[in-house]
Amino acid sequence: MQIDAHTQLCAVLGKPIRHSLSPAIHNAAFQAKNLNFVYTAFEVDNIEHAILGMRGLGIRGYSITIPHKVSAIAHVDELDPVAASIGSINTLVNNEGVLRGYNTDGIGALRAIESAGVKLSGAEVTLLGSGGGARAIACTLAVKSDLSKMNILGVVEDEMKALAAHVSKQSSARVNGAMLTEETLKKALDTTLLLIHCTPIGMHPRVDETVVPQKFLSSPLVVFDIVYNPKETRLLREAKEKKCRVISGVEMFIHQAVAQFELFTGQSAPEAVMRKVVLQNLKT
Repeated sequence: MQIDAHTQLCAVLGKPIRHSLSPAIHNAAFQAKNLNFVYTAFEVDNIEHAILGMRGLGIRGYSITIPHKVSAIAHVDELDPVAASIGSINTLVNNEGVLRGYNTDGIGALRAIESAGVKLSGAEVTLLGSGGGARAIACTLAVKSDLSKMNILGVVEDEMKALAAHVSKQSSARVNGAMLTEETLKKALDTTLLLIHCTPIGMHPRVDETVVPQKFLSSPLVVFDIVYNPKETRLLREAKEKKCRVISGVEMFIHQAVAQFELFTGQSAPEAVMRKVVLQNLKT
């Protein structure tokens, strides 16, 4: 593809940002679809100035990551309803000067769950953690699935209580919030179909840690760990040993990028190409 005056620019904004796989993923996808787009990365301190630059230069799309997902909201024109419920955005699209914010993290998780063949209608789900990832997933499931019950087991009490109260207003499901202990976890898993782990435990370099004792794991529980580095966490490895179905955080990572590509381009994403790039770059 020849970069010219018609090339549409997209970028990921964050700090730090040099580790991001997003440029490799999206540029491979643009090339596969023969689109005149290019994607780069900007290390950004001032998100307001970066969004003003989007307006001034006609930049088509931003992926927004730490630490700007919440602060960016103040500078957009419109918010997708799910993003508004979550209270943060990871995607910003410029539609002829109107900037609309989205959050594809929860959508990525939902697509990963559905792609694994898990039926959420009438099911009980347990989320571990109450930070940004847990919030995105909980709010998305509240709006877009028909759960019977959601357990939110947190490690920060005020954050957990606030998230449980917020989700209960969005969903017809019963929402139970509690602190994460062996007792509350064991009780929740007795009736849970899907366990979603949303804490940093098990992420590189803490690869030998888990918050779920293996003795609590058994089929037919489905275990979803949103950590994607390493590709197989201790939690997923031990869940497989107990014959549980597992969903890797790599799936959520791929599907949130697929959703971003669709928002940027208005076209279906070359998922196989994007998956290949992710797996090539995640060595472990």
